[in-house]
Amino acid sequence: MTRKEFRKLHKKYTPALYHFAKQLTEDLVESEDLVQETALKAFRSRHTFRKDSSYKSWVFTILKNTFINKYHKRKRRGVVHKPVEELSFAIDRKGMAKNRGYSNLRVQEIRSNIEELSYKSRMPLLMHAEGYQYNEIADKLDIPIGTVKSRISFARQKLRQKMKAAAIAS
Repeated sequence: MTRKEFRKLHKKYTPALYHFAKQLTEDLVESEDLVQETALKAFRSRHTFRKDSSYKSWVFTILKNTFINKYHKRKRRGVVHKPVEELSFAIDRKGMAKNRGYSNLRVQEIRSNIEELSYKSRMPLLMHAEGYQYNEIADKLDIPIGTVKSRISFARQKLRQKMKAAAIAS
């Protein structure tokens, strides 16, 4: 499919894509993002489109799969799309720092505990905390993705143990 053919077909079905995206997301801005992402994926994959098939079905499938993938990603990460006011029940005043000095001590304690981890455990954990995806960490460290996941899990477990031990000691 040429760029010109793609533009023509995409322009024809864009209103229907927006309508479908709004039904899925129930959010105007998110639906616009979804349609844009779908257009980009469809454009990049236009060479895979078979002329004997329906463009509408093809592009709607891309939109639906993109939505499902985003949903699963959010679910894994625990992303919340609610106003802060609705989440006030989650604020635990007991767990809040009493002053900046105490907060700084806790941050230093956490950093110190992270530094005590082995390099093999520390690097994947820090990269994940910086926002790298598992596959990106695996590529950069040249290790299998399963190893990345297990090292991050191990590092978190070690940190929890150290923090509990420190809390009991004090």
